Amino acid sequence: MKVLLGVDGSDLGYRALEETTRRAREAGDELTVAILGPAESHEDLAAEVTDHLEAVGLQAEVHRLDDETGSRLVELADGGDFDRLVIGGGRRTPLGKIKLGPVAEFVLMNATTTVTLVR
Repeated sequence: MKVLLGVDGSDLGYRALEETTRRAREAGDELTVAILGPAESHEDLAAEVTDHLEAVGLQAEVHRLDDETGSRLVELADGGDFDRLVIGGGRRTPLGKIKLGPVAEFVLMNATTTVTLVR
């Protein structure tokens, strides 16, 4: 399976990274990672992602998306012939409803690629 993982610097982004790399190793998935967020945070986050990939023994192409992150992530997923797009996101409100951030909401509403939301 060809998987695109969108990672930002949030706790849910790191959780998505851990879960997706574990599954990719077990299933033999081809993994591509997209670093999301402002360009000034890309260097540190890219280094952390690269270190994690090395630690778990995976190779992955890494893209950096800084402007209009949601739409660029959807374009990459749909144009890259990916089978699945994975992102972290979503918190429960005190009433039990899931609240999505703007990027997760955009991706879920617009991607034609199957989306997995890691919470």
